[in-house]
Amino acid sequence: MQNQALSQAVYLIQQGNSIQAIKQLQFLTKANKNWFEAWRLLGFAYHEEALEFEAMQAFKQALRINPKDYDCAIAFAQSLFFCGLPSYDAFNYLNQLKPGDLNAVRGRAMALVVEGEYEAAQRLLISALHQYPDWLAGHKLLASQRYTQGQTDSFTESYRIATAQLPNNIEIWLEWFRQLAQVKAWTDALKVIEQAETLFGQSRDELLLARLFIASESEDEDTAEFLFAKTAHLNDTMRDMAMIRAGLKKGEYKQAEAIALNALHTPSAMAFWPYLSLIWRMTDKKKSRWLDGIDSDQASSCGNFIKTQKLNLNSGQLSALKHNLNQLHTSVNPFAQQSVRGGTQTDQNLFLRHQPVIQNLKQQIQKQVKKYVASLPEFMKGHPLLGVDRQNALNGRIQFSGSWSVRLKSQGFNVSHTHPMGWISSALYIDLPSQKKMGDAPAGWLQFGTPPPELKMNLAPYCKIEPKAGQLVLFPSTMWHSTVPFEDGRRLVVAFDVKPPQSIQR
Repeated sequence: MQNQALSQAVYLIQQGNSIQAIKQLQFLTKANKNWFEAWRLLGFAYHEEALEFEAMQAFKQALRINPKDYDCAIAFAQSLFFCGLPSYDAFNYLNQLKPGDLNAVRGRAMALVVEGEYEAAQRLLISALHQYPDWLAGHKLLASQRYTQGQTDSFTESYRIATAQLPNNIEIWLEWFRQLAQVKAWTDALKVIEQAETLFGQSRDELLLARLFIASESEDEDTAEFLFAKTAHLNDTMRDMAMIRAGLKKGEYKQAEAIALNALHTPSAMAFWPYLSLIWRMTDKKKSRWLDGIDSDQASSCGNFIKTQKLNLNSGQLSALKHNLNQLHTSVNPFAQQSVRGGTQTDQNLFLRHQPVIQNLKQQIQKQVKKYVASLPEFMKGHPLLGVDRQNALNGRIQFSGSWSVRLKSQGFNVSHTHPMGWISSALYIDLPSQKKMGDAPAGWLQFGTPPPELKMNLAPYCKIEPKAGQLVLFPSTMWHSTVPFEDGRRLVVAFDVKPPQSIQR
């Protein structure tokens, strides 16, 4: 009977019904406090529902019963880390269970950074990479830590060392290229690809695509045209995106539209919808308004999908959030792949942290997202916002694919971007400079619809929103959005992406 009950809980989790599984496992662990498998599974069920503090407690109970179980030990260490609790010792314990385990090394390095031990974290990663030069996750973490701590001139140094040790491992070369491409270091990225070509030849598809990406984004049009033709046989998302972006720069909208429409049938669809928005604003107003819910091209019109809501946060709660969030902004630079300029963005999922002020904020936001979803127009097949089954969201099962805080300083801003991993995105203003410090409107405002400047499209924003402390702005994740630089002071924001309840129906 016990095994049957446990199997049923596993089945519930696999079917996406972790809430019911939690109820069943709570009953089982209450009836048998020493049932290791039930406690461990309860931890994973809590994790599925982003209840990380509860997951940590369940894993802790399971480890008390069976301290040698590696899967449980790593889950416990990760839950501690996600909760924002000290986790170094828990990751260090993994090395006792499985000596040389790289997951333990990665966890220890991340835990050290949280504790402000940046040099110790780097030494740990460098030592592991000396022994395992093909450890790509380690290279990526070290590069990220170096970049965010201001070592921008040498943040990819470990890749140079690794390619000297393992010159025939093409994945190291490609990852080195990606790190440089993220910060638009096109000259250095091209040098990496040229070195790789001396080893692997110029006809390797991966290297051709890398060269194409560099040429297209650095506006080397002749080289890009040659490489587009040479890679025509490849079915590749990066190539499709490069073709669309090149087409927009040259005003070749029909070709770009055809590629984007075809990509909607792939797992990368959410990355292509924003480009259709730009294309249709230039070629088909009816489709543009269908997609973005905008009734007018005037900047005063925010349409049907962009909503502002006031959260029930008093001055004391805003002050507590400000204090808590500021403690998390410890880096010098933003992460290379982020939209932040002149500020920093926190790492990890903010809403998993255990602090009551964060959990209270999460609950308030879930209520507001539910209201937003209920206010949307009726289901519309094929639409990235409206073409999903919203019943889970309407019933209150709001889950997040990410949550974070952004702190901008004087002249800081966010470049125009979208959120391919989300369904609904957001900006919640926690702390703002005075109007005098901010500068004349629209300094510091949130704006929608402006394309990235490198696309050279003359499109003005169709909506601008003035920030106000305690105000939440919700909008489709496919919408281009950015912020206007402000003159002085600091601007503190919480943002998140809501997971789609179900995939788009077509």
